[in-house]
Amino acid sequence: MLRREDLVEIALRYAWAFQGTWYKWGGDDPSGLDCSGLVVEVLQAVGLLDARRDLGAQALYQQYPAVKTPMPGCLAFWGGGPQAVGHVEMVVAICGDRVLTIGAKGGGSKTLTVDAAIRQNAFVKVRPVLGPGARTDFVGYNDPFLVR
Repeated sequence: MLRREDLVEIALRYAWAFQGTWYKWGGDDPSGLDCSGLVVEVLQAVGLLDARRDLGAQALYQQYPAVKTPMPGCLAFWGGGPQAVGHVEMVVAICGDRVLTIGAKGGGSKTLTVDAAIRQNAFVKVRPVLGPGARTDFVGYNDPFLVR
């Protein structure tokens, strides 16, 4: 069985491969990804989520145990609180007190084409969880790599 660190490394290498992929509402393949589409693809690739499951941000939040201190591989969530999660990304690095995530962001339900994504600057990118350039509605972290 792979150690957590090894599985996280594989997952993060896979996630990095999607950097720059255009945002597409409901997208779950390299032609375009939304936030949960990226996370589900990565978790399925490393065997942490059944390949037949397609979960949104709220369902992913409920699927895995909450943690207070994030580590690479943890999921970060934003929205209106624990019952209203609307966005998910994966932690890729901890740099001092900054937590960086990779996620499909910048779009929304009307972002269905590459042209729309370009106009909205919507694609898979890295951003901090808190501070300049971050969303202000952070909810919390969960760790899909924890053994239950």
